[in-house]
Amino acid sequence: MKNVTAYIDLAFCLIVLPVMAIIFPVERWFHNFPWYVTTVGVWLYALYFLNRAVTVPMLFGNRARRRVGIALIILSLVATFGLSQISLYNPKPNIHDEGIVRILPSVQQYQQAVWSLFMIVEAFSFAIGLLTQANLQKSRRRAVEAERDKAEIELYRAQIKPHFMFNTLNSLYGLFITNDDKALESLEKYISMMRYVNTTSQRDFVSLAAETDYIRQYVALQSLRLNDMTTVGLHIDIEHEGLLVPPMLLVTFVENCFKHGVSPVEKSEISIILTECDRKLSFSTSNRIFPVKRIGEHMGIENCRRRLNLLYPGSHRLDISPDNMFYRVNLSIDLKV
Repeated sequence: MKNVTAYIDLAFCLIVLPVMAIIFPVERWFHNFPWYVTTVGVWLYALYFLNRAVTVPMLFGNRARRRVGIALIILSLVATFGLSQISLYNPKPNIHDEGIVRILPSVQQYQQAVWSLFMIVEAFSFAIGLLTQANLQKSRRRAVEAERDKAEIELYRAQIKPHFMFNTLNSLYGLFITNDDKALESLEKYISMMRYVNTTSQRDFVSLAAETDYIRQYVALQSLRLNDMTTVGLHIDIEHEGLLVPPMLLVTFVENCFKHGVSPVEKSEISIILTECDRKLSFSTSNRIFPVKRIGEHMGIENCRRRLNLLYPGSHRLDISPDNMFYRVNLSIDLKV
């Protein structure tokens, strides 16, 4: 935008204003009154940049700044009026003008030129100044919205860590109180996963390879506490391991499968599929529903939904289809955007 306004300023100063000025007999006036033509020209150029740099921005400020802007407009009118009232010569009566009624008989041509050029400068400078300020306001709003979105994403990401910890510790607790042989192995995997959580909690994005490895570890950890009644299917196929994705995003849906899709007495099947082709990520989960009410059970899903809306507006699709028996999630993200 800065380059565009600079080009417009040059076009106005070097083309528009000079072309408007030559409509009047400036050459003759300059020959007879060089000091006057020079003064008016300097004033018009100064007025243009004064409006662009000071007057218009003042009008977009608070009440005190707006008053200053209005005062500058009034002062520019007074200064222009002063220039136009300078008497250069007394024109001789023209016998050809007899019988012609003039609207402003006392206004000379050079005075008309001063006011005409003044209006052109005012209109052009205010138009460009208003356009510039409008774009600045828009840029500021975008910056504020970006900061707000970033803060919101940070909040959602901060919620994921304790949410994951409490749910996984609950699973470990069940293994330890039953003296399960897999308890120590599960604790080792949990410690390894917590290292990943701690290292990525302050990062906006991680590689797709790192995130899929974490999902594999999570599924392996949760599978240790399952009996033969539950079957877990995990399929991961990615082409570009270096693609960046938000950390701890997909695992929330995986966690939801193990939270609500496992029963110690009924057969169930958990399906997790993650593929990436041509930078398009496809992720789906499916599990049976065994109602288990826990505090904040919907927080993780809503958290992910909001993060997706903030991070991938218009470039993702999330479909969640719960019914009386199954809970299915289908997510697609275009990582090209």
